[in-house]
Amino acid sequence: MRTQVAIVGAGPAGLLLGRLLERHGIDTVIVEQRSRDYVLGRIRAGVLEYATASLLDDAGVGARMRAEGLVHHGLELCFDGDRHRIDLQALVGRHVIVYGQTEVTADLMQARDVSGGRIVYEAEDVTPLEFAGSQPHVRYTKDGITHEIACDFIAGCDGFHGVCRQSIPEGAITNFERVYPFGWLGVLVDQPPVAPELIYAHHARGFALCSMRSLSRSRYYVQVASDERAEAWSDDRFWDELRSRLDPESAESLRTGVSIEKSIAPLRSFVAEPMRFGRLFLAGDAAHIVPPTGAKGLNLAASDVRCLAEALVEFYDEKSPAGIDGYSARVLRRIWKAERFSWWMTSLLHTFPDAGDFGRRMQRAEFDYLTGSRAGAESLAENYTGLPL
Repeated sequence: MRTQVAIVGAGPAGLLLGRLLERHGIDTVIVEQRSRDYVLGRIRAGVLEYATASLLDDAGVGARMRAEGLVHHGLELCFDGDRHRIDLQALVGRHVIVYGQTEVTADLMQARDVSGGRIVYEAEDVTPLEFAGSQPHVRYTKDGITHEIACDFIAGCDGFHGVCRQSIPEGAITNFERVYPFGWLGVLVDQPPVAPELIYAHHARGFALCSMRSLSRSRYYVQVASDERAEAWSDDRFWDELRSRLDPESAESLRTGVSIEKSIAPLRSFVAEPMRFGRLFLAGDAAHIVPPTGAKGLNLAASDVRCLAEALVEFYDEKSPAGIDGYSARVLRRIWKAERFSWWMTSLLHTFPDAGDFGRRMQRAEFDYLTGSRAGAESLAENYTGLPL
């Protein structure tokens, strides 16, 4: 098999890259280790930055997002029961859209089905090869038969645990990482959200987040120790804990129910540098992870593949390597800013085992500054709605 760009990973990063390239006449093949149903079934966050939503429009896959997504002009911060709204629209003239990553993936899959773009699901032993030279290829096994895709470039969009970053020679990459001593216990429930916008809550017992997937389906989180197990949490225990961390009005109006999904996500900050190795490029979670506190994971992946698509289009249309040569440095500037914001939000809103009374007072002072200073609130709003691509 021959293509121009072989894409490893059929999550939103890989699918969006394929979509952007095919609209410029660049041929791609996507190889995915998991089944189509597995990819569609993954529960992920769903807050889209203003620019990410615009990018999906530009890619021709934004119609359902615009029809069904929930436009949020603000968000709520809560500290020990004191609640304050950050008006994103008034502060920076931008909003965000709540639209699940699963829905973004489904829209991109449907668009690829219509266009006839090639995707190989349930590919085993996927291996990128010879990407340091001029003839890279991707090898995989399907139904017991070994296949190879000859290509000009390989895009590693296969996530944190994917094979692409692991295939890079030792010493050619530097990893920067911080693992946090807690995780998020998340519950999905078919009940209306407790509030029209997201509530980020700090409490002495730990962080809590009230989010949503639609007007009838809610997603709630509480901070738990890193060694906790979801099976140890009954629904009643979860709802009691969530109420204890919310302001009185929210706790009173919370509508509970039987959870339809319950899981614990560990928190880490991670960046791999550089993101280009010969003719192999990393994008999305394959190169970086952010704590979900700042709602940046999917948005960073989208900005990565936009930059990578622009660079590849420049290479094919103008015969210029400038874009691909500058890809890593360009995207890393934005990645580190998003890492900073996500780290800052995590530091503000969570309880840390070694913070002590001084640390809690610093968090309170930061909350008071944000809620009392337009400059502070404007900085939060600028970062939350997304820095320029």
